[in-house]
Amino acid sequence: MSIPVSAVAFSSALSAAEAPSSRLQAGTAAFRATARAMFVGGFCTFAMLYGAQPLMPMFAHDFGLTPAASSGVVSMSTGALALALIPASLLSDRFGRRALMIAALSLGALLTLLSAFVDSFGHFLLLRALFGAALAGLPAVAMAYLSEEVDGKSLGHSMGLYIAGNALGGMCGRFMSSVLADHFGWRGATLALALLGCLGAWLFWRWLPASRHFQSRRQDFARMRREVGSILGDGGLPWLFLTAFLLMGCFVSLYNYLGFRLLAAPFHLSQSMLAWVFSLYVVGIWSSAWVGRLADHLGRRNVLWLMVAMMLAGLALTLADTLWLMAPGIALFTFGFFAGHSVASSWIGLRAREAKALASALYLGAYYLGSSVYGWLSGLMWGSGGWHGVASALAVGLLALLAVALWLRRLQPLPQNA
Repeated sequence: MSIPVSAVAFSSALSAAEAPSSRLQAGTAAFRATARAMFVGGFCTFAMLYGAQPLMPMFAHDFGLTPAASSGVVSMSTGALALALIPASLLSDRFGRRALMIAALSLGALLTLLSAFVDSFGHFLLLRALFGAALAGLPAVAMAYLSEEVDGKSLGHSMGLYIAGNALGGMCGRFMSSVLADHFGWRGATLALALLGCLGAWLFWRWLPASRHFQSRRQDFARMRREVGSILGDGGLPWLFLTAFLLMGCFVSLYNYLGFRLLAAPFHLSQSMLAWVFSLYVVGIWSSAWVGRLADHLGRRNVLWLMVAMMLAGLALTLADTLWLMAPGIALFTFGFFAGHSVASSWIGLRAREAKALASALYLGAYYLGSSVYGWLSGLMWGSGGWHGVASALAVGLLALLAVALWLRRLQPLPQNA
């Protein structure tokens, strides 16, 4: 998710006098409290962000749109979110993590509420773009918050739990909006998503502990230029950014046009039945947490390429004209995506060293730009070749991603990193 994730303002490094034991470790009460709050934050973020995705056929019908045009309900939000990540990162460096994440989730819920009452698709897209920009404050900060507060040996686990919240939120948002749309239309479904976001913002505010290791710092653009040079000069980080772009682009593209395929021949599913297919998203809840722990032990380089291969196998199964094969294909694809995102996102914090915040923001920027750009381009392929056109576009992206993952497997690890 989904991905999954995070980032921004990460203080440049631990103080030399700071003991590693001061970080949160898995199994402690403080770790569980933090994980619970971040799980809820990720849940509501992705529920509101992707709850509009199964409504795309309904928007296309009501407003006379092509599938590619209707994908704007997702791509406008994710594109705006991607562009707002670095500004949100800078705000977080100055004013702190917790306040910005609470404000982002609350404003996102308010804008979703307003979008339920618009009178045109253009106004809906405008609010979705504003929603994406506002919501950027949570995923932009989450990875940095976790990287600052959680012990390195537990980071993969905590990141996996956060991404598991993303997965569950994405699934429940899609499921809920699909079912409600059958009875109350897209407005009723959007209103329900907004109310869910309001509840999540309140719980997030109540549960999330204050940062213990954050240090406010003024913006130093000369330092930022040095950090960018350090990031781009790293042997792995630029490739991990490309990984994020392709991972999320392929994943969102599959789910963007899945509804159009399953509502048409030979499946002829209803909107409510489509919700049960989207519930296959649940495999990402388990995969992100389990594979995150596995990567902590076996090394990220040894796990990532296997997850991409799993996505390719799942994509092949979606070409079948029977749900008995297509459903397992969707499940495999979803498992591989969330697991791969969990591995890649936690790898960023380990390689970035002193530029963790900016590296995390760049990772997420590539991640959400992939959703926006690749999701739209694959819609054009739908127009020319239907599902086989979309699958061809995804196969190209996944093969490129597999090549990147295999190259990363040869990357020399940094000291104490996987």
